[in-house]
Amino acid sequence: MPISPLPPSFSLASSLSPFSPRSPGSDTPATCEVPHFAPVRVRGGRYALQRLVRHRRRAVAAGLAVTAAALVAAGPRDADGARGHPVADPVRRHRAVQTVSAPVRIADGATVALLRPGDRVDVVAAPQTAAGGDARVVARGARVTKVPEPLDEAAGSGALVVLSVPRPTAARLAGAGATARLAVIVC
Repeated sequence: MPISPLPPSFSLASSLSPFSPRSPGSDTPATCEVPHFAPVRVRGGRYALQRLVRHRRRAVAAGLAVTAAALVAAGPRDADGARGHPVADPVRRHRAVQTVSAPVRIADGATVALLRPGDRVDVVAAPQTAAGGDARVVARGARVTKVPEPLDEAAGSGALVVLSVPRPTAARLAGAGATARLAVIVC
């Protein structure tokens, strides 16, 4: 026996329940084609490493912040000082060497004519005695700062040169210049 189709006005809901005013599916829209859309990407997950590579500065800054926080957390907890090896001797502070300009009269004026500002010289003192004596080095590696023009009347007494030396060396140069003839050796 063949099954006859139901008439379009027949509603299953109306036949099953007298309380339902509409048939099921009558409130749903008609079917249509779904539009194409780009895939949805969830932030984080497997893309986090790629994002860190792209933003290297942020990654380095974050790494430094984490390292600093770890160092502060692992720092000394005692009030008596830092952990590690004890300091045997306190660190000595070296005073900065104070250089001064020392004018020095060199016995040989022609040697001074060879000097230019910035040259390094050793100053040698030879005693002015008839018996002679041993020459000694008074200043080592002194920097020439100025070579003044010689005066006509002082041509026989040598030439003047200004040297930049530490203060104790300047005192030795002044003392040696009073008792000995001074000469320079270009370094």
